[in-house]
Amino acid sequence: SSNELKLNFKKSKEACLSYIQDALLQKQWKRAAEFLTCYVESLEKDYSREHIGPSEMIWRIGTEILWHHSQNRMKEFSCFMEQMKTLGVKRYLKVCLEHVFHLLCNGQIDEAYQNLSLAESWRFGEQTAIQDKEIKLIQAYRGLLDYCSWSKQKKILLEHGEDGFADLAVEQEMHGYFRKAAVNLKEIIKIPGVWDVFVKCYVDLLEFYGEHNEARQVLNEYAYNSKFPANPNAHVYLYQFLKRQGESKKSLISALKILHDIVPSHELMIDFNTMLQKSKKRKKRQLGLEVIFAALDYAGWKENAKAWSCLARQVKQIVISEKHLDWIKQEWNSRKDWWPDFHFSRYLAKRNWQENKSLSYEKALVAGILLGKDCKYFKYVSHQGCKARLKRFRILKKFVTRHNPVYLRISG
Repeated sequence: SSNELKLNFKKSKEACLSYIQDALLQKQWKRAAEFLTCYVESLEKDYSREHIGPSEMIWRIGTEILWHHSQNRMKEFSCFMEQMKTLGVKRYLKVCLEHVFHLLCNGQIDEAYQNLSLAESWRFGEQTAIQDKEIKLIQAYRGLLDYCSWSKQKKILLEHGEDGFADLAVEQEMHGYFRKAAVNLKEIIKIPGVWDVFVKCYVDLLEFYGEHNEARQVLNEYAYNSKFPANPNAHVYLYQFLKRQGESKKSLISALKILHDIVPSHELMIDFNTMLQKSKKRKKRQLGLEVIFAALDYAGWKENAKAWSCLARQVKQIVISEKHLDWIKQEWNSRKDWWPDFHFSRYLAKRNWQENKSLSYEKALVAGILLGKDCKYFKYVSHQGCKARLKRFRILKKFVTRHNPVYLRISG
């Protein structure tokens, strides 16, 4: 019967999709391609009146298969993409973008630019207004390629000889790329979103032509506008710009303070700690200690010799002056239950000693202050250092032993 036929067709279609999924998960690209062919053929024979919209599914699955299975044969991929563009106008621009990304990954920049230009001129009734943001994204990527061309011309100009006519021609061409890139990049970053690559390129263009105020305005807007999603990179770019402009330490600290609040494990926290330690204000020096302790809470920092050096230096200064021991105590109270196993085990002492003696020295100093002279890490490293007749390790052992009462005060 007609109902039975529809039911059987639905079951076979679902089974086919299940087989495709299984093949994809097992990276059996040839098998997945065969099942996808069957799936497409079965859709062509579907005489049911139910609305079926499988074009996006075919596009997504087909793209994944071709990416891995076609041995990067661009002709096949481009042919498939052209077919996908005609399957659904709602996804036309998305398919165009994916096609462009694939072309760029294969170094076909001119073809990518051509595809972006065609996509930008695309119009289809009401869909044009609905996909306004996607068109802006298409324009932005075209601006990005114009920026790349500008960057190449800039390199030629800077490396060129003293040929005035040649320089003038290159400069004119370069300025043409600048105008096209700037217009499109400026438009996309007005829309709330994460536009890191576009912002960086636009700021580079502005800085080259001396438009520092506009560059600052763009970066401030990107970092502080509440309509934009929280983005650590926005504060990184602002900090790097301020540093290039020779801004005051107050401005630099302000930019990094927000970055610290968002990502306490960011690599710039060493710069932040260094600036804070040099400050004459007590609150900032205390914040510096908090910053470096917080960074070392993360596994990625466990063997960062610079970070341990920063902490060791500040802890040593506090211990020698016997002022602000409460700062160390405050930071240590929330960590004393887990830092010993996380950072100061005998196993880590052995490994650090073998791999990086400078790191083991800095860590041993911190361990000796925080956990006392009987700490496993300190005992192992100081013993190995003295055994190897390394002077600074003998001095380290004497320093920690002399200041062992500090450990008792910190530990409470």
